[in-house]
Amino acid sequence: MNFDLQPTLENDLIKIAPLKSDDFDRLYAVASDPLVWEQHPNKDRHQRGVFENFFKGALESKGALIVYDKATGQVVGSSRYYEFDPENMSIAIGYTFIGRNYWGLGYNSAMKKLMLDYAFQFVERVILHIGATNFRSQKAIEKLGGQKVAEIEVAYYGEPLKWNFVYEINKQDWLSRA
Repeated sequence: MNFDLQPTLENDLIKIAPLKSDDFDRLYAVASDPLVWEQHPNKDRHQRGVFENFFKGALESKGALIVYDKATGQVVGSSRYYEFDPENMSIAIGYTFIGRNYWGLGYNSAMKKLMLDYAFQFVERVILHIGATNFRSQKAIEKLGGQKVAEIEVAYYGEPLKWNFVYEINKQDWLSRA
């Protein structure tokens, strides 16, 4: 079984699908809210030109996903699989954002649970890079069992280096939580 970096996944709340070039306008409608990026290391990603660069990097990654509200069909946000390392049995999940209308309603955890369940069919470890000032995301991943294991500088696609915390979830711990 091969790890498809752009699977279609769904549960009762959301549907995750491969990101395509014609998704730009719908996804930018979510990303254009400055408060979505308030705690993110790249706070100006709400600006169209900056988001165009992010979107280009997402498409080129071949692992970007768009997330829909299953009931309404509205775009919730986006996430991505990247840095698949079959030798070390690991993958990274990140570049995640969701619209404020969906904060605190279980959409982020539903998305991460689907992505983690899928990833753990192929790997033993999932890595998450979270901005050092992105306290909401840090708390959210800690609730799912993520453990902070390092601090590094990360350069997002065409953007300057920023401090990130590296979180890890291993398969055994994930399965024991289910």
